[in-house]
Amino acid sequence: MKPLVAIVGRPNVGKSTLFNRLVGRRIALVEDQPGVTRDRHYADAEWEGRAFTLIDTGGFVPGEKDTLLKQVREQAQFAVEECDVIVFVVDARAGMTTADEAVANYLRKAGKPVVVAANKLDNESGQMQSLAGEFFRLGLGDVNAMSAEHNLGMGSLMDSVVSKLPEKVEGEDAEAPPDDGKIRVAIIGRPNVGKSTLVNAILKEKRVVTSEVAGTTRDPIDSEVTYKGNELILTDTAGIRRKKTIAHQVEQYSVIAALKVLERSDVAVLLMDATEPAVDQDAKLAGLSMDRGRALVIVVNKWDLIAEDKRRQEAFREDLKIALKFVGYAPVIFTSALHGSKVEKVVDVAVELAKQFRFRAPTPQLNKLLDYMVDNNPAPIVKGKPLRLYYIAQVAAAPPTFALTCNEPQGVPDMYKRYITNQIRKTFDLRVPIRLLFRERPGKAKREARKKPHLAGKGGKGGKRAGRD
Repeated sequence: MKPLVAIVGRPNVGKSTLFNRLVGRRIALVEDQPGVTRDRHYADAEWEGRAFTLIDTGGFVPGEKDTLLKQVREQAQFAVEECDVIVFVVDARAGMTTADEAVANYLRKAGKPVVVAANKLDNESGQMQSLAGEFFRLGLGDVNAMSAEHNLGMGSLMDSVVSKLPEKVEGEDAEAPPDDGKIRVAIIGRPNVGKSTLVNAILKEKRVVTSEVAGTTRDPIDSEVTYKGNELILTDTAGIRRKKTIAHQVEQYSVIAALKVLERSDVAVLLMDATEPAVDQDAKLAGLSMDRGRALVIVVNKWDLIAEDKRRQEAFREDLKIALKFVGYAPVIFTSALHGSKVEKVVDVAVELAKQFRFRAPTPQLNKLLDYMVDNNPAPIVKGKPLRLYYIAQVAAAPPTFALTCNEPQGVPDMYKRYITNQIRKTFDLRVPIRLLFRERPGKAKREARKKPHLAGKGGKGGKRAGRD
């Protein structure tokens, strides 16, 4: 997968602003998704051709001295455990604090590459640059004077980050997992929901297990299995080890584990606990699968524990429908991994979704569908003129990605995008993420340039023609 770069620091030092700047666009750390509000802590970035994944960690909350040091230790160890490079953000205007020194102590001992970002230096004067000097005393190497808000010193900071990344390996920045005929299934979920039990139940089926490959300290455990003629690689996120000192940070940790395995998977199996209502962490993991464009199966485990309580079952179904509304396309299976109930169905659905994940639609059929969509639900008015959709073609699979040529690609309303997505999903019976790209017609700029003198000389008649174009 792509290298991981964590942004750490105490509150109000500018971590979120730096996160947005490095990503190259403004991303609210809490953004609205259809049906759920979930934290955004992850985004892909690139510098000089090198791709990596940024993690925006939470700030340290000041309090009693012992509490503060405990929180600093947990946050620093969490970053050290999972990331390849750490960007340590400090407030150069406020100067060095006790919290900064506490974080630096752990980072210095850990031996992980660290880049110090002395933030909030809002101009390039010598006086302001000198404010960054005291942070050399942290013993973490060079200090990058910068301002995330005003985009000062960002090039130097990015150069430092990229220079400390591990050597690039083949395929690490691929958008989709390799198409080698094997189906890669990631088992994700909160701790103690039964992920390992589900994997064991699948492997104990009367199939031919070719091998079981243990991961390294930082990697999940892969198990290869042949199921009804299909070669599957099951990845159990529970295989990632963590230090006891941060074992209680399981909620945040499970997201990092999922991020790792989703990078190389076709299908995510999100395991939930039937004895607990759907929680924010489940929504985070489902949203992560959607963001990464991976097929998703929602599996509710331990269903046998509430089998006699019909009212509780109905309440759980309603909670699930609301909490995970934004991935309403994903199949839901109610199982008991411990007793092997419907375990085989989980694998059957995962295999089917893996095929849909790499689905290719015929272009003529797509354009017939486009005509149907426009006739039955005309496109809205954008910038005072009708939105015109000319052509559609599938430009990628894994996940299925469709490009639509239109006259106002930046103005297509979200509601109409959902309409198009739902029609494609219904027509081809797809239960996987679908991505839409909107593009201008080739040569539009040249046509507009030719129209300008015509408009000036004909008193606007050309404008009518432009509306019909």
